Amino acid sequence: MFTTYILYSKTKDRFYIGHSANLNDRLKRHNAGRSKSTKHGTPWNIVYTVKFASKSEAYQHEMHIKKQKSRVFIIKLIDSIK
Repeated sequence: MFTTYILYSKTKDRFYIGHSANLNDRLKRHNAGRSKSTKHGTPWNIVYTVKFASKSEAYQHEMHIKKQKSRVFIIKLIDSIK
């Protein structure tokens, strides 16, 4: 099982979009500063997740979100699961 996820950093007021086979471990690495693109925004919180059967599906969903290049789109996506 693979997960596309969105993290939010309150300290930086930024979102991070990614995918992973082990979301808990990945979040720990983000919050430990072991990811170059997220080490300055700790702590990160999970605000959106969607599970997929394959890595390629999770990656495609991640790319779809990133291609929107829109904070409004991301916020609407997050709100749609609440």
